[in-house]
Amino acid sequence: MTKDEFVSRFGGVFEHSPWVAERAFDAGVARPLTAGGVHGAMVAVFRAAAEAERLAVLRAHPDLAGKLAIAGELTEDSRKEQAGAGLDRLTADEHVRFTTLNSAYVETFGFPFIIAVKGLNKDDILKSFETRINNDRNTEFATASAQVERIALLRLTGLLPEGR
Repeated sequence: MTKDEFVSRFGGVFEHSPWVAERAFDAGVARPLTAGGVHGAMVAVFRAAAEAERLAVLRAHPDLAGKLAIAGELTEDSRKEQAGAGLDRLTADEHVRFTTLNSAYVETFGFPFIIAVKGLNKDDILKSFETRINNDRNTEFATASAQVERIALLRLTGLLPEGR
């Protein structure tokens, strides 16, 4: 697989951040390609990146049940993930609650609330939202980064065999 092919296939795993895939390829991804192997290489790149670059990855994520979802402008992965958690079927009151929490969270931390929603429902997500909004910024930056890494693994598992 060429670098262009690799980036084309895996460049969206870290939301709108193909540089992660580019650097992982340049660093040498173990063959054969497996979800665990590609994930490990991409996580190493993400963790080694400058804080400003990691922050840009966090900021590339959409608000949960936010404006992009309403406008139908989520990436296909994000749309499927949010729909799987029922975020596309919120009541009017639930939508107001998500919007209020999204705004408060971004104002507090400077990036959107990020959670790997697979296996969660809207109540689980709201509970986590309401808990995490009380974290300090360093804790929440680390938590959001770990969630980005989890989302990447879930996406890669859909694209590749799971081995390491």
